[in-house]
Amino acid sequence: MGTILSQPELKQTVDRLKAEGRKVVFTNGCFDILHAGHVRYLAEARALGDVLVVGLNSDASVGRLKPGRPVNSEGNRAEVLAALAAVDYVTIYGEDTPHELLSLIRPDVLVKGGDWKREDIAGADLVPEVYSLSFVEGMSTTGIIAKILSSSCGDGTMEKKP
Repeated sequence: MGTILSQPELKQTVDRLKAEGRKVVFTNGCFDILHAGHVRYLAEARALGDVLVVGLNSDASVGRLKPGRPVNSEGNRAEVLAALAAVDYVTIYGEDTPHELLSLIRPDVLVKGGDWKREDIAGADLVPEVYSLSFVEGMSTTGIIAKILSSSCGDGTMEKKP
């Protein structure tokens, strides 16, 4: 099980891991409603190194990037991410991009999903290896929310009344 760390704790941990010769991979995102696409993506990211660090957008950051969200609180999202086998460390950041966090911890590898072009990945200028991994079609938090809303009966319930 992964560990949720503050940014200063993460900096110390990453420095130690790199001194030990471990390859540190970093990814980031909102991870609001975790789905199989996220799990596959995180496993693929972890395979690129020895340790996977996930930067998690804070609730305020998610709200600015995706109005009306998050569905799940940052504490709950961090706990679920940390429970995944592929994830070693999780930290929460409040900015809209992880650029400041990346400049603090300086990972060896930066990874984003296939819906990101390399030139649009925040922090790509700070990390030696940058990858845009394959995107799992048909799996997205936005799609899940849309499906839930379309299944609703208009009164906030999911069951049709007789």
